[in-house]
Amino acid sequence: MARKKNAFYAQSGGVTAVINASACGVIETARKHGDVIGKVYAGRNGIIGALTEDLIDTSKESDEAIAALRSTPSGAFGSCRFKLKSLEANKREYERLIEVFKAHNIGYFFYNGGGDSADTCYKVSQLSEAMGYPIQAIHVPKTVDNDLPITDCCPGFGSVAKYIAVSTLEASFDVRSMAKTSTKIFVVEVMGRHAGWIAAAGGLVADQGIPVVILFPEIEFDQKKFLAAVKAKVEEHGFCTVVVSEGCHYPDGKFLAEQGTRDAFGHAQLGGAAPVVANMIKEAHGYKFHWAVADYLQRAARHIASKTDVKQAYELGRAAVQLAVKGKNSVMPTVVRLSDVPYKYKIGHAELKDVANVEKFMPRDFISKDGYGITDKCRKYLSGLIQGEDYPKYENGLPVYVTLKNKPVAKKLPDFKL
Repeated sequence: MARKKNAFYAQSGGVTAVINASACGVIETARKHGDVIGKVYAGRNGIIGALTEDLIDTSKESDEAIAALRSTPSGAFGSCRFKLKSLEANKREYERLIEVFKAHNIGYFFYNGGGDSADTCYKVSQLSEAMGYPIQAIHVPKTVDNDLPITDCCPGFGSVAKYIAVSTLEASFDVRSMAKTSTKIFVVEVMGRHAGWIAAAGGLVADQGIPVVILFPEIEFDQKKFLAAVKAKVEEHGFCTVVVSEGCHYPDGKFLAEQGTRDAFGHAQLGGAAPVVANMIKEAHGYKFHWAVADYLQRAARHIASKTDVKQAYELGRAAVQLAVKGKNSVMPTVVRLSDVPYKYKIGHAELKDVANVEKFMPRDFISKDGYGITDKCRKYLSGLIQGEDYPKYENGLPVYVTLKNKPVAKKLPDFKL
């Protein structure tokens, strides 16, 4: 770029235990490139912050506060579920983005999110050509669902996988101790709308002798077959743990957990597969049960985050800035796996046109033949991603997390209504 430009960074979609580590990577690296990057402005509540000119001046935060983001969960600047439509369908929003970018001399756009934000980032990257404004748009991958293509894994997933594996193991020990005279079934519902990566992590407990049945979105739900599998586990082991993905569905496509409502992206609102499954087992076999929905707990659990995941989240944030400085546009930094055991990887990048609107599902050879467990190949894939602990600092028995000042940038434009 001809002169120094400011950068815009925003967080999108469901937050994770490590998305702030990516923010840390972006901001710290941008500060090291002060010759070409001016200030880093963060969008308050994601892309909405850009559209409403609600920007946060991260230069007002100390180096220590930014560094503390690496060990702080959730979204430090606020996130949102808001997907930009096509330029043709909603030119008004894109014109507004350009107005805000021009007003604040923004030439770099870093969008930290999953599949829908990859699509938004790709659309923004086209502004230079379509609307004559120079902007370099780099997508920073994040999603607990682990469903972005090309990259080996997505920051956020490794920590959720670790949390689910640990929680499934500990709860199963509890059930095993009570199974003789009380609870024989424990059902845990995990996130994963279309891809069963998180549910697969529950299968890691089988290595410690836990009888587990997994319900994947990739495998159509067969009630009769499922109930028979659970009964067989109980008869052999005295108890059974069921890990059900929220995206588990019947052959006709209807989700077990479907509530009949839609979220901001137009996706079916899910939640409630665990009680459906638990009651189904109770009615068929009479087993006493307990169920739980991991919900926000699984994606917010920074206290048991995967060290590998934290490291990758930071590295991908750093790589996003390095790609921008090299003049790249419409790309996403990726994790490239080099080996399973020991787990080794390098950082690469992919074109956003190959990422946007593409979902990565569990390969069939990662799922056992009966459809209720994971294979050795899947176990090797997952194992590297949950390795290591990266505990936050503790004081008075609680983890210490940072809350930023989030000082607003003075507005220069008229208000904009979404």
